[in-house]
Amino acid sequence: MARSLKKGPYIDKKLLKKVQKLKAEGKDTPIKTWSRACTISPEMVGFTFLVHNGKEFISVKVEENMVGHKLGEFSPTTKFYKHGGKMQRELEAKAQEKENK
Repeated sequence: MARSLKKGPYIDKKLLKKVQKLKAEGKDTPIKTWSRACTISPEMVGFTFLVHNGKEFISVKVEENMVGHKLGEFSPTTKFYKHGGKMQRELEAKAQEKENK
């Protein structure tokens, strides 16, 4: 369910303070955060965030086209291995044989 328009986007106040502090100092150190639900605002563009995915922190460099999205969208929580089973292994084996020839 979407957030009400009259409330505006959710932006973590502590995170915004850290961004403003780094901007004033002129530093470009990564900002560590657990706030995956935080909406990316235009003030955050150009900064690097270390977003927690439940196990580790994933580096996210914020660009202009990310404004309006959530930080958690760029830090996947699951790791994709691959689809398929026996059929997929057979196809990969055939591809390996073609490469070796």
